[in-house]
Amino acid sequence: MFDLLPLAWRNLWRHRGRSLITAGAVGLAVFFTLVYLSFLGALENAMYNQLTDSVGHLQVRVEGYREKREFRELLIPEARQVEARLAEGTEARLVVALEVPALVAGESRSRGVLLVGDWRPPELRERFAQQYLAQGRLPEENDLEGIALGASLARALKVGLGDPVYVYAPGTEGRGAGVYRLVGLLHFPDPAAEAKSAYLSLAAAQELAAPGSATRIELHFPFTRLGQDAQLAALAPQLEARLGPGLSLESWREASPALAQIFNLLTPLVLIFAAIFFGLAGLLVLNTIYLGLLERTRELGVIVALGAGPAQVTRMVVLESLLLTLSGALVGSGLGLATVGALSRGFSLEAVFGGVASTFGLPEVLYLSLRPWELPVTLAYALLTGLLAAWWPARLAARLEPVEAMRFTA
Repeated sequence: MFDLLPLAWRNLWRHRGRSLITAGAVGLAVFFTLVYLSFLGALENAMYNQLTDSVGHLQVRVEGYREKREFRELLIPEARQVEARLAEGTEARLVVALEVPALVAGESRSRGVLLVGDWRPPELRERFAQQYLAQGRLPEENDLEGIALGASLARALKVGLGDPVYVYAPGTEGRGAGVYRLVGLLHFPDPAAEAKSAYLSLAAAQELAAPGSATRIELHFPFTRLGQDAQLAALAPQLEARLGPGLSLESWREASPALAQIFNLLTPLVLIFAAIFFGLAGLLVLNTIYLGLLERTRELGVIVALGAGPAQVTRMVVLESLLLTLSGALVGSGLGLATVGALSRGFSLEAVFGGVASTFGLPEVLYLSLRPWELPVTLAYALLTGLLAAWWPARLAARLEPVEAMRFTA
């Protein structure tokens, strides 16, 4: 009997200003949700890359290493052979590290540290230097004399570049002591880490504490997005089969469970914020639809008197609400996608937050990105907002009696 779509569209624009404000609020909710989700995606990928740069996507350790206390129990003997078996047929780049509890000293002061001797491929070595080297250089691959210290550790020991640094590692299987030359100063976002960081080449650390051994072998895959991490589940069993007895393979999530937990919380938090945005926008939609019904009460009475049933009246009200929210959602989606597209080429956090970003270890440049499900979920939020906002006005309109409606005066 009634062509509802043009009727609902005409009703919406009887009060153009009010409808435009309401549609604009829905559009802003969609816009901010898309931008927040893309910012979250960029932040997740940046944190993922930084975390896996520092611990690898997978790590080989001695089984039950967290419960072991003796240095000898933590050693992976013949580390190069294990490395060769892992490297066969995989695209991963491997980092071999030996961690040694030691005492480092200058001429007058000393500190206890976890000394790290590592070997890493040139690309990873260059990235490590770009991120953390503040002054000087890193010890070269076969450098048996150079050592790099955290800048605050060097200040505590009162040593500068070129000064001798004395290292004692009692109870180990190597020489147990050595004198090195300070060649580099490192800066880490975590002051506690900087105060106990000391780096040698792997060869120097093995000579000092455990010839031929390592305590950790990291596997770095060419994954740059958190979404690619699912591939590890298929790769891990194949790599674990190549390990000898007494060794285990764990993921970065198992190696850093506290940080991994943060990834599980980010998406629910943003979706909760999105629900709040859409809740506020929904109140505006509800207000607009309800005021529109009040102003058209007599007209609705006539429509009902001409034969429109409760279902038709309900559909008309719901249709008005959906047209209003979807109009705003489409405009907000267009603006949001355009913004994400422009910032997907990268933007500087330093320009927005100054030096705060680097203080927390965040990258200088972020690249906004949306995952495939995020746009449909955002539009579903808008659709749900329109339906919920229409529910109560539609119930009132469906119960309207024609005689009472035509007597109504606002």
